[in-house]
Amino acid sequence: MIESKFFSRDISWLSFNERVLKEALNKQLRLGERLKFLSIFSSNLDEFYRVRMPVLMAKKIYALNKKTTRPELQDAASEFDEARNIIQRQQEYYGDILVNKLIPLLVEQNITWLYEKPIPEWLDDALHHYFFSTVAAFLQVNNLSLKSNFFPQNNKLYLLVSFAGQHEDAAIVNIPSDELPRFFSIEKDKEQYIVFIDDIVKQNLQYLFPEKKIKHCFSFKITRDADLYLEDELPETLAEKIEKQVAKRDFGKATRLLCEREIPLRILQLLCNQFKISISNTIEGGRYHNLKDIMGLPLPKNLFDAKQPSSNLQLIDKTLHALILEKDIMLHTPYDNYDTVLRFFNEAAIDEQTEEIYITLYRIAINSRIAHALITAAKNGKKVFVFDELKARFDEENNLRWAKKMKVAGIKVIYSIPRLKVHAKVALIKKKDAKHVALLATGNMNETTAKIYTDHQLFTAYKPIIQELEMLFYFLDKRKEPGINDILSFEHLLVAQFNLQEKFLALIQQEIDNARNGMPAFVCIKLNNIEEQTLINKLYEASGAGVKINLIVRSICCLIPGVKGMSENITVKRIVGKYLEHGRVFIFYNNGDAKVFAGSADWMNRNIHTRIEVCFPVYDEAIKQELIDIINIEWSDNMQAVYINEYLNNVPVAGNEKEKPVNSQQAIYDYLKEKTGV
Repeated sequence: MIESKFFSRDISWLSFNERVLKEALNKQLRLGERLKFLSIFSSNLDEFYRVRMPVLMAKKIYALNKKTTRPELQDAASEFDEARNIIQRQQEYYGDILVNKLIPLLVEQNITWLYEKPIPEWLDDALHHYFFSTVAAFLQVNNLSLKSNFFPQNNKLYLLVSFAGQHEDAAIVNIPSDELPRFFSIEKDKEQYIVFIDDIVKQNLQYLFPEKKIKHCFSFKITRDADLYLEDELPETLAEKIEKQVAKRDFGKATRLLCEREIPLRILQLLCNQFKISISNTIEGGRYHNLKDIMGLPLPKNLFDAKQPSSNLQLIDKTLHALILEKDIMLHTPYDNYDTVLRFFNEAAIDEQTEEIYITLYRIAINSRIAHALITAAKNGKKVFVFDELKARFDEENNLRWAKKMKVAGIKVIYSIPRLKVHAKVALIKKKDAKHVALLATGNMNETTAKIYTDHQLFTAYKPIIQELEMLFYFLDKRKEPGINDILSFEHLLVAQFNLQEKFLALIQQEIDNARNGMPAFVCIKLNNIEEQTLINKLYEASGAGVKINLIVRSICCLIPGVKGMSENITVKRIVGKYLEHGRVFIFYNNGDAKVFAGSADWMNRNIHTRIEVCFPVYDEAIKQELIDIINIEWSDNMQAVYINEYLNNVPVAGNEKEKPVNSQQAIYDYLKEKTGV
């Protein structure tokens, strides 16, 4: 029996990460691709420990200190322990998949990965040479003592080395995997051998301690709280504070000490005492940590998928801007080439008709060609306005670096709004002849992530949308939280803090009314995450009224589907594939005249209540149908999709034997290729 109306946000996320892990068992994938999913799982888990475990830990401490009998606080206290137990089980599962399933398949490919295996003697000379010619330059030795001030940085790899003797004597040596490749590869007799840099350091430890007898050597790492504790201030002050806090991020409060399973308790206690970590925050793992580095495993290209060529928008006799003035255009990246987005900004930078460029930037690419185009535009005499969200987690430093460059070029750069993040993905180009064009997207203006994130980009010259974007950028220029005097009337755009939640509630209500009046009623929504309880409760209400609801939710899902009397008409699917499903699409049947929206907003508390988000309507009938077709293809996926059931399990989509196998990402690629005739 389901006792709650909502899944836990964090336990739900762990369910998603388990789905990622299970993709490593997918025999339809090439071996290199299967190993990549182990890397993604490990990277995801590290971020969870940096971002979410501190929150769960704080809730538990609060609940225990209050000695409360309130159910919600008791649940908060138990959630931390439940998460730890799930993670422990997942890590054991991870080890089984890697050691017993995938490494043997590497052996079949004449690849010997020396994972927890002795190093053959014939390799000694090569590893000895690599150690002294390359590795030794990056090693630091820190002797542990009561006076030691050594501080292990976040997620860096270390060895704890103890020595024989009457007194406790130990030292810490770093594993320089952040400076060097994690793996050393060598070939012999047409067979490839791969060795961890960790083992190369271990094999040569005696050179670091020639006068001592090494007794034990164990690997460990510490994961630290990644939050930047910021108070919203003047833009310049906030920028300075972010710069200082980012520099300190690797030195935050420890949330986990991950160590080898065989480490003796007294040595573990030595580490905990040295770094002031509670032994309850230790987790036993394998010999090797940071297995996100598997992404860099030196494997032959034939073990990976060949890159799919994306389609290019054909422009021969006209510019992209001219084509946008004739009709709306939508890209579906990475199936369509992101070069079209780059061209949108490049044309603006050199077009003498361009007067002003406005854009929101959330996560900027390291070598952003969009940022370069904006700088060129400013140098060409255009007025350029950039809203740069400095509080984009883990991208603060890069966003700040680009902000400084753009300011030097003469661009007007506006920083974060107090108590809000600007997560919208929009741009507006104003021309002298008033033939303005705009770009509205579901994903960041980032050509790097566009290669692996599925997103949708709408180019339009529709005047009502252009006017509302002008109004939005005017508001952003004021850099302040919306107040009662900021009555911006958005009739077309859905903008969080103004009308987004109310509009979605009204659209769902319309389907409820239609169902109660005996008309067909249907809602299909694709999101990364759904958490916000007002919207979830509205979907529950719609389910009770007989509205059929299909949800495609990649990650966090707090809505519990399929519960009689609450959500029996709601079905939830999750798709994990080659690309990260990232687009947000909202389809309301509207008695046969579908209303379709896309945009930046998930249905998380943060998106609805503490961010500026923009979702946009799709009016062009051909594009609307194309987007509906794509969502229908995703819903028909019976290979990469799973159902999320009422117990938060990932349930495979059981296809009929006569049913054609559908991998939605491949099927969408084929669908768009056929439409474009490429």
